[in-house]
Amino acid sequence: MPGLIDAHTHLMLWTLTMAQLSTADPNYIQIREAADARGMLMDGFTSVRDLDGPVFGLKRAIDEGAVVGPRIWPSGTMISRTSGHSDHRSLNELPSVAAGVSANRRLGFDAYGDGPAEVHRLVREQLMQGASQIKLAVGGGVSSNYDPIDVTEFTKPEVEAAVQDAENWGTYVTVHAYTSRAIRMAVEAGVKVIDHGQLIDEPTAKLLADRGIWLELQPFLQDEDGIPTTPGSENERKYQQVTEGTDNAYRLAKTHKLKTAFGTDIQFNPKGVEREPYYLPKLTRWFTPAEVLKMATSDNAELLALSGPRNPYPGKLGVVEQGALADLLLVDGDPIANIKLLENPGKNLVVIMKDGKIYKNLLTR
Repeated sequence: MPGLIDAHTHLMLWTLTMAQLSTADPNYIQIREAADARGMLMDGFTSVRDLDGPVFGLKRAIDEGAVVGPRIWPSGTMISRTSGHSDHRSLNELPSVAAGVSANRRLGFDAYGDGPAEVHRLVREQLMQGASQIKLAVGGGVSSNYDPIDVTEFTKPEVEAAVQDAENWGTYVTVHAYTSRAIRMAVEAGVKVIDHGQLIDEPTAKLLADRGIWLELQPFLQDEDGIPTTPGSENERKYQQVTEGTDNAYRLAKTHKLKTAFGTDIQFNPKGVEREPYYLPKLTRWFTPAEVLKMATSDNAELLALSGPRNPYPGKLGVVEQGALADLLLVDGDPIANIKLLENPGKNLVVIMKDGKIYKNLLTR
């Protein structure tokens, strides 16, 4: 079968805890990213869309063969407004004029600004570093502390500024958004991909269908793979809000035949490498195994191609055919008959090939 594609990764956040990310030496974080990249490839994911974080150096090292990992379509740092999903300052760092540039912003972990002019600058900085698409946060988030899920972040002119810059570079804007209000504002501003959307309503789902907008969903559930939160915290309450909408979002996606992509959005989970293979089988609550595998291969490949000339890896992905990029998995068994085979890639992925190079081969043992 073709190599798997994860359309929503955060290699910088994958297996580090929030405390580690906030306090660790940046060089340590980069080394952990490299180790996680190798684990992702060994899970069968040969291509990923990274949607937040300074992964440009890791991508370069992988492309040069210095580090083993999947192809990366990087967004660079997710851009938000002040108090948005990518503003991780503590309150004692305000006002910003007195605090200066925070360490997280200086290192590329945060990017926040207000008004079209600042959005233009932040978008152009990501493009300058090699972003293949631009990621904005236009609604509240679970792991951030100053934005309830229901808030809409940015104004339409601010999002339009990002879209204008992305389109000038031949690529697109993708947005973090859960609610229908945030989604509709982003679509009207010209955004092409919605990440999350668990709280979408039917009229908004129909809007996405009519406009041909992608919905990149994740199977967020109240299970062991939930986003880590402190018991009793506002973050826990926000995650519960999101999970309560997951079933309806997938139902609407199927009903309206939306362009639906698969992503994991694993973050702050020390067992991220171990748990990633369990995400695809969860989708069988709503889709057949064949539909799930198509979503994680050829459908996600179509989404990656939206980067146009900013696509860092020209070539056909997500299929097994002559002329396509040679990403192949040999599975010991039939994943269409038993998709749970993918939960144990160490045993059941017998061969892993990326771009014609074999990274794992159990047949020679």
